[in-house]
Amino acid sequence: QRRLVESGGDSVRAGGSLRLACKGLDYMYSLQDMSWFRQVPGKGREGLASINPDGSITDYSDSVKGRFTISRDNRETTVFLQMNNLQPEDSGMYYCASDLRIGGAWREPNDYMTWGQGTRVTVAS
Repeated sequence: QRRLVESGGDSVRAGGSLRLACKGLDYMYSLQDMSWFRQVPGKGREGLASINPDGSITDYSDSVKGRFTISRDNRETTVFLQMNNLQPEDSGMYYCASDLRIGGAWREPNDYMTWGQGTRVTVAS
C-alpha cells in the first residue's frame, strides 16, 4: 500500500519558522504532483501549496504566499514545506497529499487519493 509520512510539526511562537517533511514510501512519488493541506477543527482541509514532479512549478494559496515555500528532493522522495513568519492562525494539522486525479484541482482535497497521517503545528501568540 502506498504511503506518505509527514514529520516536522511542533509548537512555536508567532514569527517563528518550521520545516515540514513528507516522505513517500515508494519511488513513484517522485513522479507525482504533491501538495500540502492544513485542517483546523470544524473546517475542511485547505490547500496551501503544490509542486509538480520536477519541482519547476509551484503554486500557493493567498494565505501563505510569500511566507511558505514548497520544495522537493526526488532522490529521497520527500517534499518539504518551509514555513516562515508563522502566525497563530497557521495552527492546525498539516497533511501532504498525492495521486491527484487526472483533471483534478490541486486545492480540492477530494481530488487526491493518498494522504499522510498529518503532523501538528501550534503557533502561540
